[in-house]
Formats: sequence, structure tokens, C-alpha cells
Amino acid sequence: MIKSNKKNVGTRYGMLFLFTLPFFLVSCLGWILEKPSFVLREITLSPRSLTEMTLLIGFDVQNPNRFDLTLTSFEYTVCLNNEEIGNGRLEKELLIPSSSITRVQAPVAANFKNLAGNLQSIIFGIAGKDVAYKIEGKANVKTFFGSRNFPFSKEGRLP
Repeated sequence: MIKSNKKNVGTRYGMLFLFTLPFFLVSCLGWILEKPSFVLREITLSPRSLTEMTLLIGFDVQNPNRFDLTLTSFEYTVCLNNEEIGNGRLEKELLIPSSSITRVQAPVAANFKNLAGNLQSIIFGIAGKDVAYKIEGKANVKTFFGSRNFPFSKEGRLP
């Protein structure tokens, strides 16, 4: 009778351990998962109509982890010379292999009126006039441990 009770207690603790293990793994995700970095590499203009254009933003996404990441959502806002010109969202999932860099093309719908004076500087590359840019947003990254949101912000100057 005593052996049977010990066996039941051992089974219960084993079941409890197996049930709580996934929660501990997800809570430790911050210790395991390093933040991916986003680097702006290019901006390409493509007119859609007389009043709208699409900007394609080329990002390099660096995965510093020893395991693959899946970029499940990517939302962003683009500003030129401190003026918001548009925003966008990447709809498809992207696999970022472990310890590597992946190029991502992200579309931004912008109105010509939002670009105002920045358009001439971007298209014609007026000498000596750099254009300040700022891109900020959030990326949702999924791993086999769970998923996590990473806010990002990148500023610089376009030559």
C-alpha cells in the first residue's frame, strides 16, 4: 500500500513538472533570445499614380542567435526631415537563419503631398543636401521557445 502511494506521488510530480516546463521556458525567453538588429540599406521610389508613390525600404535583418527566427509581423513608420511620409506593414512571414543577415524589402505607401520638399532631394540627389530619415516600429519574432515583440528605431542621413 505504501509503495502504491509513493508511485502516485511521483507520477503527480512528474506530470506537474511536464505541465509547468513550457511556462518556464517562455518566461526565460528574454535570457535566451538576443534582439535582432535592423539596418537600412536602400530606399527605392516607384510611382503608383499621379498623387501616390510606393517607397521600397531595403533592410538587413541580422539574427545574432544560434537558432532560426521567424519574422511574423513587421510594422513601421518612415519620416524624412522629421516629417512622417508614410507607414507600412510586412504581411508575409520571413525566416531569418541563425547567425546570418537577411535582406527584407518593405513597402511604404506615401502621398506626394507628404513628401513635399523632400521629394526633390531624394529623386535628384541635390549636392550637399542630405535628407535625415527615421524609421521606427515593431517586429514580432517567433522561435521554437515562443514569440516576442521587439521595438526598433533607426535614424540617419541619406547622402
